[in-house]
Amino acid sequence: MSSKTLNLADAKAANMQLLDDPTKGGQAVHDLIVAYHAASRSGSANSKTRGEVAGNNKKMFRQKGTGNARHGTKKAPIFVGGGVAHGPRPRDYTKTVPKKVRKLALKRVLGELISEEAIYIVPSFSIADGKTKSFAAEVAGITKAVKVLVVAKEFDDNTLLAHRNLPWAECLPAHEVSIRELINNDAVILTEDALEILAARTA
Repeated sequence: MSSKTLNLADAKAANMQLLDDPTKGGQAVHDLIVAYHAASRSGSANSKTRGEVAGNNKKMFRQKGTGNARHGTKKAPIFVGGGVAHGPRPRDYTKTVPKKVRKLALKRVLGELISEEAIYIVPSFSIADGKTKSFAAEVAGITKAVKVLVVAKEFDDNTLLAHRNLPWAECLPAHEVSIRELINNDAVILTEDALEILAARTA
């Protein structure tokens, strides 16, 4: 399959908006990656308070005359089987990242990949026989990178089937690609229709 490396001229011809200063946008990339990691946390850690553990509220023993310290219910946190004081509760770790920051981060990452000559443009990408061997051979004919991300407008079932057993390959439609996938792979194979979608996302 014929391919070419995406350069700045090709990116501008596709109306892809990149940063004039390549040193900008680093904080935006950091913030967005932190937000991705935070969103992946389940936040399901939970402990029961004294109002949730099993048991009744009967006073353990009378207030005076026993020589013991006064106590109420056995569900108090100081007793075995009692509730937990200030323990973890279910929470949402999601962080909100403004659209402008997301777009800035995307511009920064795409600019870096273009400068590193890590983006390859192909007319289309499809594996008709759905075989893993065919997928690996197709990618090897384009790039020798260790980890590869293939981006297209959409993929047929056979192409998705062919890449499933390859831990170093990833296929994603252009509208779902995030900077996390762009950063985590050594090379990006981009179809021409996917280039238009990514360019529109930077506008």
